[in-house]
Amino acid sequence: MTTNPKRMPHGPAESLAERKLLARLLAFSQSPACPETLVQHFPSIGHVMAAEPDQLQALGLTLRDIELFRLVQRTACQMAKAAVRDRPILGNSPALLSYLQTAMGYEQIEQFRILFLDRKNKLIADEVQQRGTVDHTPVYPREVIKRALILNASALILVHNHPSGDPTPSRDDIEMTRRLKTAISALELNLHDHIVIGHASHTSFRSAGLL
Repeated sequence: MTTNPKRMPHGPAESLAERKLLARLLAFSQSPACPETLVQHFPSIGHVMAAEPDQLQALGLTLRDIELFRLVQRTACQMAKAAVRDRPILGNSPALLSYLQTAMGYEQIEQFRILFLDRKNKLIADEVQQRGTVDHTPVYPREVIKRALILNASALILVHNHPSGDPTPSRDDIEMTRRLKTAISALELNLHDHIVIGHASHTSFRSAGLL
């Protein structure tokens, strides 16, 4: 079973709102699970939606409940992604960050995602290239370049999440980004940014002067 993420402090109003939402969702399947238990066990309702099935079953959720939660999560991701499709990514930073937070901010293992862009910086493809552990994701420059060439991409945005919630780049993150930038620059591809997603926060390598 995956280790539970660290519980972050919630205000009374926020916790009450989350309990009410969970109770309404669970009512559809008449589940014996307790919303109060879920709110206490996970950092946020987003983490409940993204939790591993075995974690949720251990807290009394049924397979029907879990499928409902997955549907809610996928719907939220698609709604957020719609705001960044068919328009230049670089001029739409709030929508992009909202989508990335929804898609990755609550995962319990690291994911390495690449946004492949065309010459007008519109999204060609959004792909999770690798999944790792709670604190590490292997990245292979050769595979990144191969995929960029197949898609005829002109630019990339790298994204990965920190399940700890702290988006501060590690030394490995910085070194990996340096290697990737060197490799793709040789093929005249642009690396616009590397974004680290935490819990309701992020770090942009470009803004932090690391790129």
